[in-house]
Amino acid sequence: MKKQIYIIDTSAILSGKPINLDDVNMITTPSVSEELTPGGRDYRTFQFLQEKGLSIQSASKESANKIKKTAEETGDKYRLSSADVEILALALDVNKIDDKKEAVILTDDYSIQNVANTLNIKFQSFSQRGIRKKFKWHYRCPGCGKRFKESVKICPICGTKTKISIRHKNHIK
Repeated sequence: MKKQIYIIDTSAILSGKPINLDDVNMITTPSVSEELTPGGRDYRTFQFLQEKGLSIQSASKESANKIKKTAEETGDKYRLSSADVEILALALDVNKIDDKKEAVILTDDYSIQNVANTLNIKFQSFSQRGIRKKFKWHYRCPGCGKRFKESVKICPICGTKTKISIRHKNHIK
C-alpha cells in the first residue's frame, strides 16, 4: 500500500474543520500561504499545521504546464487560480517522484477536483460532498446561442454577455 501524502489546499484550511494529524505527511505550496491573511484564525490554523509538520514546496514548471493544458481541455482554465494550479502540479510531482507515495489533495474546490479526477489524482472533500460527475465547460451566448471553447466575455456576433455552461459530463467511476 502506498503512503499517502496530503496536499493541503486553502479551502481545507478555511473550512475550520480539524485535519487528522496522526502519522501523516502534509505539504502545500507557497501560494496557499500567500492566500491567508496574517493574524486571523485561518492563518493561526496554518501556523499550527506548520508546527505539526506541514512543509511548503514549489511544484515543477513541467507539471504546472500539464495542469494548465488539462484545465484547458476540461474548461476549468479560467476557474482555477494560480494557487489551484500549483496544488494540482505539486500532486503530480509527488506521484511522479516516488511510486511508493501517493498524493491526496484535501480540497472542497470543485474545479480542482474535476482536473484531479481527469488526471487520476486522488482527492478528498473536506466540508462539501465533492464532485460526483466529471465536467467539461464552455462559454455560451444566451442571446444567439453561439458556443465558444475559449473564454469570451461578450459575444462577437450579437454583443450579449456570455455565460459558462456544462458542455459534457460523465459519472465518476
